[in-house]
Amino acid sequence: MKVHYLEIVSPDVESVCKAYELAQNISFSGPDEMLGGAKTSILSDGSIVGVRAPLRENETPVVRPYWLVDNIEKAVSDIETQGAEIAVPPLDIPGKGKFAIYILGSIEHGFWQI
Repeated sequence: MKVHYLEIVSPDVESVCKAYELAQNISFSGPDEMLGGAKTSILSDGSIVGVRAPLRENETPVVRPYWLVDNIEKAVSDIETQGAEIAVPPLDIPGKGKFAIYILGSIEHGFWQI
């Protein structure tokens, strides 16, 4: 099991990125519009950390792991049978793969298929 993408939504993107850069000795890209304007950093294991501002007025700060899966449709179906609410069904991001977001136990999680 591997986290492919760790999404951090914060109203203070610059401070969050700077703190990670200093603490982890990493650097962040400029905004990636395909990822909602997230600034990203690729870690040594190939996983990605993305920090972005809220995309809508009612979006609250969140840290959301996207677990790497081989079959996103099956993963979504399986988690739905466990009582998860599917917040975003599988969507394709050209050149990046597919993602989905679900809510389970009052926590937002995601799946990612590349």
